[in-house]
Amino acid sequence: MRILLIGDIVGSPGREAVRRIVPKLRRDKSVDFVIANAENVAGGSGITPETVDELFQNKVDVITSGDHVWKKKELYETLSKEKRVLRPANYPLSCPGSGMTIISPESGKKVAVINLLGRVFMKPADCPFVAAEREIEKINRATKIILVDMHAEATSEKIAMGRFLDSRVSVVFGTHTHVQTADEKIFPGGTGYITDLGMTGPQDSVIGRRVDAIVEHFLTSMPKKFEVADKDVELQGAIVNIDDESGKALSIERVKEKIESYY
Repeated sequence: MRILLIGDIVGSPGREAVRRIVPKLRRDKSVDFVIANAENVAGGSGITPETVDELFQNKVDVITSGDHVWKKKELYETLSKEKRVLRPANYPLSCPGSGMTIISPESGKKVAVINLLGRVFMKPADCPFVAAEREIEKINRATKIILVDMHAEATSEKIAMGRFLDSRVSVVFGTHTHVQTADEKIFPGGTGYITDLGMTGPQDSVIGRRVDAIVEHFLTSMPKKFEVADKDVELQGAIVNIDDESGKALSIERVKEKIESYY
């Protein structure tokens, strides 16, 4: 099974990149399944029901999130009803939604996705390592194809999760920093790994926002409105090839695809 993993989608430029590129990649790269981190998809921070529908219409199968998942209250009902939209599994169980889902794509092989949130340099959350073990125990009876979005700031925490889950899941991929890393690999136990998929959105920016406002904020420490940038729009992520029977990763390659013009 070939699975496309899409790095943090930022605002309308990121959504446009998904609209133009994902159907093409599904066709040209024989992609069977698509997972996208979309916690910044609505105006640069948060997710709305409308943006969820738009991503599904553009061939995304599962949406993961992170620390901005609660920014839009209108999403709460969607989280409770739509099993293809995840919030981190290590948020309290009383929160709306789920941190894990099992989907049956057209290929017939079930795919499990787990969403986790890091704790280093992040706001408080339960232990992602304990949450991962809890969700994997539920999944093992259903499928061996398991993908984990580790939404975290610290490189060390992401690598530790990859090593911790090696041989027990198909892929651990990092999101959150918006900067694609060049460390894709397959660990000894057969788990694919990359520290960060990168950002789907405007690359002529500071992690998706207009450069001038961010620089001025750093210079003055004064509050500024951080608007989403709109130039040099690119889809970033990775394609992983997974053995259907064992669930082990056979290969992982980074993806960087530009759109000609956002306007």
